[in-house]
Amino acid sequence: MRQSAGKLLIFVLLLWAVASAPAQARQITDMAGRTVTVPDVIHKVYGTSPPATLMVYAMDPALVVGLNMPVRPDNVPYLDPRMTALPVIGGWFGQGRSANLETLLALQPDIILVWWWKYSAMDEKIANALEPLGIPVVYMALDQLADYPKAFDFLGMLFNREARARTLGNHARQVLAEAARVRAAIPTDAGVSVYYAEEADGLSTECHTSVHAELIALSGGENVHRCIQRTRIGKQKISMEQVLNYDPQVIVAHERLFFEHIKKDPKWQNIRAVQSGRVYRIPNRPFNWFDRPPSFMRLLGLKWMLHKLYPDHTAIDMVAETRHFYQLFLNVDLDEAAARDLLAP
Repeated sequence: MRQSAGKLLIFVLLLWAVASAPAQARQITDMAGRTVTVPDVIHKVYGTSPPATLMVYAMDPALVVGLNMPVRPDNVPYLDPRMTALPVIGGWFGQGRSANLETLLALQPDIILVWWWKYSAMDEKIANALEPLGIPVVYMALDQLADYPKAFDFLGMLFNREARARTLGNHARQVLAEAARVRAAIPTDAGVSVYYAEEADGLSTECHTSVHAELIALSGGENVHRCIQRTRIGKQKISMEQVLNYDPQVIVAHERLFFEHIKKDPKWQNIRAVQSGRVYRIPNRPFNWFDRPPSFMRLLGLKWMLHKLYPDHTAIDMVAETRHFYQLFLNVDLDEAAARDLLAP
């Protein structure tokens, strides 16, 4: 009897030792060139901003441990149910935002993924906040849309999901290559001037060097607001007189209020884009296709921009493209009517 009890005690102790043993770890080089020790198998990831979180979501929704902001009700049909049930942790994006570190610690993510912005004071702020937590911090470079193929490759290695990463990365490469072919085919004197209208009055915009307006140049358009982007936030205020002076051929807009208002406001009626009916509201479900947040959805947004700016130089079926993209990146099957609804202003 004592022998059996002794064997049972040894068995329990062995189980305890296995359960309390540290997880296997490995060293990786992140996209900022830093050597980081991470778990061999990663199950839970917190992204410090929407661009980082959404990249993880595209790779595998099950990896996302928390949200940066609440999910809008109209986005729910296009998202994995697990995503909509996650707690909101917050993050470092926009002005004055930060994460709830207590909630973050309680969720015990295996790693923290940071959208790395080269030479940004924000990166230092994030690093100082996260260092005391003792959770591995991994940087991912997404300065521009051209970085997305490499970012998917990196995440495939990090998460041991190379096949998924290859599929998404190859799609990104194909879209970027198609955009380059269209740009090369457009005569120098045939470029389309574009104004990116933000906020309800349409009088905030982005410099041509801003990541927030990157799709304009990538699609062969010319951003009328020429300046040097100084901050990650953007949304520069300009006057109605400036817009009238720019006289863009196309206006792309976020806000429904502005999209409806511009048709009636006499101040906008002398602008070429309004006169020719080339004012377009950017699709935004489940995430914006153009900006805010700048995410992988911009790959579909780039196709949309090519189609809107140069319909005579492209043969893009946006309904088919939308259905394919949502199935590939979001695992959502759309019928034609649902795709057309997403494309509607």
